[in-house]
Formats: sequence, C-alpha cells, structure tokens
Amino acid sequence: MAYDDDLAHRIRGMLAAECGLDEKSMFGGLAFLINGNMAIAASGHGGLMVRVPPEETEVLLEFDHTEPMVMSGRETRGWLRISDDGIRTERQLRRWVAIGADYARKLPPK
Repeated sequence: MAYDDDLAHRIRGMLAAECGLDEKSMFGGLAFLINGNMAIAASGHGGLMVRVPPEETEVLLEFDHTEPMVMSGRETRGWLRISDDGIRTERQLRRWVAIGADYARKLPPK
C-alpha cells in the first residue's frame, strides 16, 4: 500500500514554515525530517508514524486511534502509529504534527 498523497499534502502545509525541513521516502511512506531527524511520516500502511518523547509514549497511547509502533516484532518506545480515524480533522492532525515536530526540533541536528 502506498502512502496517502492527500495526507502528505496536509502535513506539508502544516510544516511549510519549518526551518530545516526535508522529505524522504522511508518505510514505504513519506517521512518529514527536521534538521535530519524524522518527526512524522505519512505511513505506507495508512495513517501516521509519529516520533514522540519516549517518556511520554504511554500517556500519548491513551488518545483514541493510537497504538505502539512495532518494528521487527518489538514495540518501539518514542514512536506511535495513528490510524486514519485519528487524523480526519485538521485539529487532530495538527496535534500529532506539532508533537512530532516539537520533539524532532529538540534533537541534535544530523
């Protein structure tokens, strides 16, 4: 499954003024990087992949339509998957874009 072009366009619009923004095809989706650090991605499996502060992973999982990111059979702290139902409105999407961008901005540039 390819990532949702409309979702990528919505994310791009929200991050348009971001300094150090780059886009890369990754994990079958389209990742948005800030200063070389991945912040958020339109996932090739639908919905979003969002980078979050690892210590906030459990709290953020309490939001509807979220689940842990699982890679190679293991849950990856600091990453969440958000289903399409959790990003239907601009307000919902903006929350996750802001969380991912805020965290990526705080990381050392690559």
